[in-house]
Amino acid sequence: MATDRQDRFGFKLPFNDADGKLLLSPKQRDSFSHWVRPEDISSNPKVIELVDCFSIRQTVVSDCSFVASLAVSALYEKRFNKKIITSIIYPQNKQGQPVYNPCGKYTVKFNINGVPRKVVIDDTLPIGKHSELLCSYSNNKNEFWVSLLEKAYMKVMGGYDFPGSNSNIDLHALTGWIPERVSIRPNDEDFNKEALFRKLLERHQRGDVLVTLATGELSEAEAERSGLVPTHAYAMLDVKEVLGRRLFLLKNPWSHLRWKGKYSEKDTVSWTPDLAEALRYNPRNASMFDNGVFWIDYDSLLHFFDVAYLNWNPSLFQYTYCTHHSWNAVVGPTKDVYNIGENPQYMLELSKSGCAVWILLTRHITDRDDFANNKEYIALLVYKTNGKKVYLPFDPPPYIDGARINSPHYLCKLVVPPGGDTRYTLVMSQYEKSNTIHYTLRAYASCPFLLSRIGNPYQYVREEKRGAWTAETAGGCGNHPQTYGRNPVYQVCLQSPDDNNQVLITLKGPKQYQLGFDVVAVTVDDPSSTHAFSRKSSGMYKSGFTVLEIERVPAGIYNIIPSTFQPFQEGPFFLTVSSTCPFKFSRLR
Repeated sequence: MATDRQDRFGFKLPFNDADGKLLLSPKQRDSFSHWVRPEDISSNPKVIELVDCFSIRQTVVSDCSFVASLAVSALYEKRFNKKIITSIIYPQNKQGQPVYNPCGKYTVKFNINGVPRKVVIDDTLPIGKHSELLCSYSNNKNEFWVSLLEKAYMKVMGGYDFPGSNSNIDLHALTGWIPERVSIRPNDEDFNKEALFRKLLERHQRGDVLVTLATGELSEAEAERSGLVPTHAYAMLDVKEVLGRRLFLLKNPWSHLRWKGKYSEKDTVSWTPDLAEALRYNPRNASMFDNGVFWIDYDSLLHFFDVAYLNWNPSLFQYTYCTHHSWNAVVGPTKDVYNIGENPQYMLELSKSGCAVWILLTRHITDRDDFANNKEYIALLVYKTNGKKVYLPFDPPPYIDGARINSPHYLCKLVVPPGGDTRYTLVMSQYEKSNTIHYTLRAYASCPFLLSRIGNPYQYVREEKRGAWTAETAGGCGNHPQTYGRNPVYQVCLQSPDDNNQVLITLKGPKQYQLGFDVVAVTVDDPSSTHAFSRKSSGMYKSGFTVLEIERVPAGIYNIIPSTFQPFQEGPFFLTVSSTCPFKFSRLR
């Protein structure tokens, strides 16, 4: 974005976005009067006068997660004097501070679909019939950074009729900080509330993480009794452990409507003088003005909130690398419950053990409907297979597995202990793949590393698409010697001058059958080869699909015998042989 300092911002006439005015939401249209520029409603307009989370106010646009993201970003910038939010607005002066442009053109830098993007806007804002801004704004009437950032983000999302989001997505777009979603499930045995509290307390105080929290579904009675808004995002401004109490300071993006329960400003029992002094909080003064900011105890938070959205400072990691690719919908099976060999796979090689690596998978979204109704469920799996391709999802079982989620971001966290493995295989997974997806894979590490896509080394492929176990040829596995000899037999003749060939054999068949095959050496061109073998097996019989990859195969003739585990199990099968060298392929029986 350095080139945008030289972007043209001066014009003879006020700048108007060539893409036209943003589409308004239904609530905005009901109250809309006309478009105004900052100079029309302020005598001294500025982009930023004072970065302050308390001045930010959401109105009729349903973007609570975005406004909550602005609040936590503004608070961080003020606390640590590091420009993570004001630095993305242009034009800027020589000090890197955004400045008011009387010509009305602004550009904003967002992290969208894996890379920084420039969004161009004009400064026209919607105003209502009672001269009220119909967008989010700052209570400081002379500054417009909140309105301009919201407008730029809404332009990316197709207009002010925002379909809804979450703060992981919004904060990553605003700051590039690494998104992590933590489900709050107090009744689940895997949920560690102590560990979560410690993480939030310690890392938030150090400025390592930005946090927002989202409520779950609440009945009308629960919402009225608690003062909380159902499925609503709240900015986490602070977290404290004082006098044996665990408390969170939250902000409703609406800048009104607060928590009514324990430790609210109306709670005359829980607030002791010592506690109020320790937190520099006066419940009586707070009760006189509702700014949407409140303290809530940890147990109440766990009861009413569903998700914690954490965005981590990428500067925690010294090393990073990203790559961009596509996954075509026609490649591989729709469901990868049996075969993941055609899923995108990557080798991760660390320079040493005793380090941490976080891998962020970002699915690109280019359509508003896709964003509003995200039906693509993705995950990133980690296998301890020395960086080699994985074909079967649970053989070996993944070292790190995870639920497939319909979010554009999926974070996988790998912590390697001293003496641990330094080479891993990363596998993308998708639940019921139906569309081609474009994605970015970005790794962050505390040590040097290499991340490379695992390719397909096999140049030569032959397939049997009409294979079948019939009443005469369904002989079953070797446990049934009387019928095993009836099974179909295929012959492969490897034509190569050396003995370091690589062969991949896959067998697909009815899912209700357990499948397997044997590979039997008939003749080997160089019997003295140390890699020669007489027989190999695909291993335990597996439902619907099995595979065998053989490295360093000497040239020669080999028979492949596909079978079901039990005899007399009739049905079709597909046998595929792939090799790094030319070969002949035929059916013997």
